[in-house]
Amino acid sequence: MEIVKTYFEELIRLVNEMSPYLLLGFLFAGILRVFFPRRIITRYMGKRNFRSVLNASLLGVPMPLCSCGVLPAGIGFYKNGASRGSTISFLISTPQTGVDSIFATYALLGLPLAIIRPVVALLTGIFGGVMGNLSDRNGVKEKQEVSAEENNHDRSVRELFRYGFVELLQDISKWLIIGMLVAALLSVLIPDDFFIRSISSEYLALLLMLLASVPLYICATGSIPIAAVLLMKGLSPGAALVLLMAGPATNIATMAVIGNAMDKRSLWIYLVSIIGGALVFGILVNELIPREWITGFIPSGLHSDVHEHTTGWFKWISSAALLLLIINGYIMKSLSRRGNRIEDKTKSEQMKSNIHIFRVEGMTCNHCKVSVENGLKKNTSISEVLADPDQNRVTIQAETITDSIIQDTVEGLGYSFKGRI
Repeated sequence: MEIVKTYFEELIRLVNEMSPYLLLGFLFAGILRVFFPRRIITRYMGKRNFRSVLNASLLGVPMPLCSCGVLPAGIGFYKNGASRGSTISFLISTPQTGVDSIFATYALLGLPLAIIRPVVALLTGIFGGVMGNLSDRNGVKEKQEVSAEENNHDRSVRELFRYGFVELLQDISKWLIIGMLVAALLSVLIPDDFFIRSISSEYLALLLMLLASVPLYICATGSIPIAAVLLMKGLSPGAALVLLMAGPATNIATMAVIGNAMDKRSLWIYLVSIIGGALVFGILVNELIPREWITGFIPSGLHSDVHEHTTGWFKWISSAALLLLIINGYIMKSLSRRGNRIEDKTKSEQMKSNIHIFRVEGMTCNHCKVSVENGLKKNTSISEVLADPDQNRVTIQAETITDSIIQDTVEGLGYSFKGRI
């Protein structure tokens, strides 16, 4: 029972440290959503030059999108005329960090890593973008018109709070919760001197952390508490940086989609930029920055009752607000799914003839569902579309339709086409 009590005490400390900065990050995310719509970003990503790559990386760093959320956006930019280089730059820099994770990094890991992390995301994005442009043999595609949905982008205060504190929170809450639960467990189970006693080589620690991070997924914010706890257990700052870079930016699903939607050259550039950048900057941090500059900034609240940064009562209020927002997000998501199921059932009953069913993988949320349905509806031969992310299935009503048309549209949106069912 003592270990259970210790676990929950550590979990509460982690939540209290992160919650004020997470709430501030969600607010900034809403501001970015309202005042920087996607069509403005696309305008500055269209040319095959260094400025386009730099713009894409600069715009990607503060955007609070995980590797799941960034794929439809990034691939959409590419299909609408953005250069290969700027698309790769955006795909690399965006999931590594964001305004929410920058504030959370400062809360748990201190100012040095809060600065280093976005700088590394920017530089690796630029490197990948430049390499992408050099490998682009086809040049830049002609831009398509911005959709009416983007032109009518809602810029109200209501949209600011809806996106920042509802939609975005729904997207990352699962991985944020997992990250905190795992971090608290690691804090309890791993002895304080584990990495110092067990792994003598900092280079070996870098490689082990890279091997663990690349194939798995954890969002930019969810990786922070894990990195903080591992640092306190003796992990080198460079190895922690590898986790913070490679964990959010790479996973098996992301690699599959990039390879299918763009090409294998783009995938290799993407992987080399992230893996090479993680190792290079991890080594540089270990060699050039004294360890105490990093660990000295980790809040003592992780291991004691001394509260830094903000007063205790404000942390508790912030934690309560964050918890209520997460619960509200899950309730709204459940109601939305129930409404979608009713609507889909009605639509399915109406689609009684000329039905074609296809398997489509990579749809993970309602945004993916809407993206696939709207993309396929642009084809005039298709009268109705019903996408089901849970079943990885897309039902289409059309008198005649070829598999190649569906495949081109689906893969153009960043999802994987697996043929008819």
